[in-house]
Amino acid sequence: MLGICNGFQLLVKLGLLPALGGQYFERQVSLSLNDSARFEDRWVHLAANPQSPCVFTKGIDQIALPVRHGEGKLIPKDAATLDALEAGNLVTLRYADPKTGKPTQEYPYNPNGSPRAIAGLTDPTGRVLGLMPHPEAFNHRTNHPRWTRGEDRTLGLAILAGGVNYLKAQ
Repeated sequence: MLGICNGFQLLVKLGLLPALGGQYFERQVSLSLNDSARFEDRWVHLAANPQSPCVFTKGIDQIALPVRHGEGKLIPKDAATLDALEAGNLVTLRYADPKTGKPTQEYPYNPNGSPRAIAGLTDPTGRVLGLMPHPEAFNHRTNHPRWTRGEDRTLGLAILAGGVNYLKAQ
C-alpha cells in the first residue's frame, strides 16, 4: 500500500501508519501545518534508510523528488513514539542536505520542519509506505529542474518499481 502526500495523511489518520507494536487503527502520529506556515512547492533531496523493512525503498540510497503540500510536518504522539519509529527502522525516508546527503532540519531542505527530518514512514511489515514527496511526479528525467545539466538522478518511479518487484517475487 502506498500513500503519497494526502494519501500519507490518510494512512496516519486511519492508524495504518506507523502501526508501532502491530497496533493498527490507532493514531500514533499525525501531519500538521508546515513550520513555514505556507504551501511548499519545491524539489527536495531524500536519504533512504537501508535498514528499513520497506519494500518500496529497497536498493534506493538517495533520491530527489518534488513536494507540494501545506500540511506535511510529522507530529508524533510523544517523544517515546518518535524513539520507537527510529528503533524499529520505520523511518524510511528523510529530508537531506543535497550537498552532504545527510538528514537535516534546515529549511528549505526540510520543507515542513518534520522532526528528525522524517519524510516517509513504513509499517513493521514494510509493505505500507507513506511519504510526503511525490515519486509519481518524477517519471522522466526531464521532469527534474536540473536535467539539462546531465545529473544522474534516480527517477521517482524507482519507488513504485520497488513495490512491483516485491509483488513479482511473491
